[in-house]
Amino acid sequence: MQVVINGQPQDVEPGLTIELLVASVHPTPDGRGVAVALDGEVVPRGAWEATALGDGARVEIVAAVQGG
Repeated sequence: MQVVINGQPQDVEPGLTIELLVASVHPTPDGRGVAVALDGEVVPRGAWEATALGDGARVEIVAAVQGG
């Protein structure tokens, strides 16, 4: 199955959830400091585990960084 992650096409396993995707891209405890949008809609952290990606889904993952 193919999805677009941060503008880059990627092949992923069918049924992949946002929670598992974030863990593979940004391995931080509990996904802290990370926001996810699926097809242009922000997905609340509490829904990551239950939100599976469909073929052609567009996912944006943004991580907070420190700096000034």
